[in-house]
Amino acid sequence: MVMEVFLKQEFKTDDVKDLHTSSGGCISDGRAFQINAQKIFIKTNNKDEADVMFEGEKEGLNEILKTNTVKVPTPIKVFKWPENGFGFAMEYLDLKNLRSSSSQLGTQLARLHMHNINKLNNIESNANRINGNENIVNNDGIYQFGFHATTCCGYIPLNNTWNNDWMTFYVRQRLEDKVNRIQEEYGDRQLMELWSELQLKIDQLFKGLEIQPSLIHGDLWGGNAGQLVNEPVVFDPAAFYAHHEFELSITDMFGRYDPGFYKSYHALIPKAKGFEERHQLYILFHYLNHWNHFGQGYRSSSVSTMRKILKFLK
Repeated sequence: MVMEVFLKQEFKTDDVKDLHTSSGGCISDGRAFQINAQKIFIKTNNKDEADVMFEGEKEGLNEILKTNTVKVPTPIKVFKWPENGFGFAMEYLDLKNLRSSSSQLGTQLARLHMHNINKLNNIESNANRINGNENIVNNDGIYQFGFHATTCCGYIPLNNTWNNDWMTFYVRQRLEDKVNRIQEEYGDRQLMELWSELQLKIDQLFKGLEIQPSLIHGDLWGGNAGQLVNEPVVFDPAAFYAHHEFELSITDMFGRYDPGFYKSYHALIPKAKGFEERHQLYILFHYLNHWNHFGQGYRSSSVSTMRKILKFLK
């Protein structure tokens, strides 16, 4: 079925025009259309389970939108594609490479990460004033780590079941999940030996650290950020509530952001003690995740990162 014909049916309109603007990554394809005088970007993926991935992306965009901190495309809807897979319609934005707005993005990302923390701190502050008979505002802060929907970093679903403890969440629902997937497919003995040693020592990296949940983009490598004329935009999130430091791990991989981005970010959220060591622990997830998605080419990076972390912990 011709795309325009299907979209006319899906959006119940005859006003559909292909703008002949295509893009895509290693997971999904994308194309721009004008529908009822609005420019819309439609991602498609022919996997049967692509609706889980797209619904998670939609929920992540909506959650970021509610914070009013950093611009994202406004999601419209997820729908069944006519032959195989699913489509995801969202606002079309004419994006350029992130250049002049990089520092601005660093500031806005820090504000995104502080948004829920500020809510939690306001709730606590309000609770401490109860005896003074002051009005208490319900800020609806999120107290746990996880997300209300399944999201995907790539196409593999993440376990976002709510957890009160960040370290437990990260070790069990991120790292262990990825290690187990690799082991099932490859039976890598060296990986399992390193993991057996590492998981017994990870708690050393979190001693004395109080971690509150931050809403994060979750997959903010350089290809998932751009800008309009003078405003940064992020897209393709794998959002969940996490330790804000986790966000920065993938920004150092596959195209590092310029120094102004980090300077602006850390002006609002300074590095805590042990940041660099935890940074490697958070990078490990992405190497393991890429191994899950793209195969043995990421084995060396995963193993060497585990060794590097173990050196910190001796």
